[in-house]
Amino acid sequence: MYQTHISLILKNLFLFASTFAVAIAMAPVLTKYLYEYKCWKKKPRTTSSDGSATPIVTAHHAVKEVSTPRMGGILIWATILIVAAFFYIVSLIWPDSSLSKFNFVSRSETWLPLFTLFSASILGLVDDLMVIADKGKYIGGGMRFKVRVMLVALIAFLGAWWFNVKLEWSSIFIPFYGNLEIGPLYIIIFILVVLATYSSSVVDGLDGLSAGVMLPIFLAFGVIAYSNGFYDLVAFHTVIIGALVTYLWFNVHPARFYMGETGIMGLTITLAVIAFLTNSVFFLPIIAFVLVAESASVIIQLTSKKIFKRKVFLAAPIHHHFQGLGWQESQITMRFWIISAMFSILGLVIFFLAKFKYLI
Repeated sequence: MYQTHISLILKNLFLFASTFAVAIAMAPVLTKYLYEYKCWKKKPRTTSSDGSATPIVTAHHAVKEVSTPRMGGILIWATILIVAAFFYIVSLIWPDSSLSKFNFVSRSETWLPLFTLFSASILGLVDDLMVIADKGKYIGGGMRFKVRVMLVALIAFLGAWWFNVKLEWSSIFIPFYGNLEIGPLYIIIFILVVLATYSSSVVDGLDGLSAGVMLPIFLAFGVIAYSNGFYDLVAFHTVIIGALVTYLWFNVHPARFYMGETGIMGLTITLAVIAFLTNSVFFLPIIAFVLVAESASVIIQLTSKKIFKRKVFLAAPIHHHFQGLGWQESQITMRFWIISAMFSILGLVIFFLAKFKYLI
């Protein structure tokens, strides 16, 4: 048992280093492409989705939006897919080689997260390209909201079908209670959670914010995966973390590029899938508290403006509210990192308490 855990640690350290190296090598190429083809908005945003003015966002982000490239998320998902594909192919061609031991692509643990990451990231890439080309219904370009939600729901349905039909999952873990059999309702809950988690993609926008918030969240779910014995999924988390760390290296102030929808959409939807795969979906709102707060602030703001004709926040999502209060961008970013880390730890503590109670 001791030797097994040592081997797992060494495997994940090697995968982390490999991912970091691949991403570092890709970054200059991606940077050259994004700047050469001016992959940013052609005009800054001046209105929100409901047509009202956005003076705070415009004041703080007008220059960035028309000079800092989007689609930096390509660095994340492309690196993950390259690393996964390399070790998978090696394991097929040379199954007895030392490198084949680093393969983490498996039907039961990582097929679905990899599919989700790729499909959602490609969907986000299309949206980013429409924004850059200033194509679409909205001012500044982009895919129609209803179309985007329908496509995300389709990805979620395929994932739910895989869980329910292929993997024969139909129960959900309730903290301090145990597994609850819910039958076909599993598919509906799966789709709703994916859509809710996807809505938290508004966390992108400040230098270093998205990756710094995401890192402790994926680390926490990596620990949960490890505790459940999902070692291939742990390796998948390690590769995600390696790609996020590299991305953060280039995204801290002053940001070289931003994730765009192609990065944040793939990560948030994959996060929801991982929560179901580790049977820990009820811990997702705790561990990903910052994502919940960001999404909730937008919903509250839009609802209040529509019903009461007044704002709750100076601007939404909530990180823009703090900018309106006069906080420096670096203050907001680092404090959100701290909050994300704290709630990730809190979620892990509650998870292990619930798991221990259930086991006894």
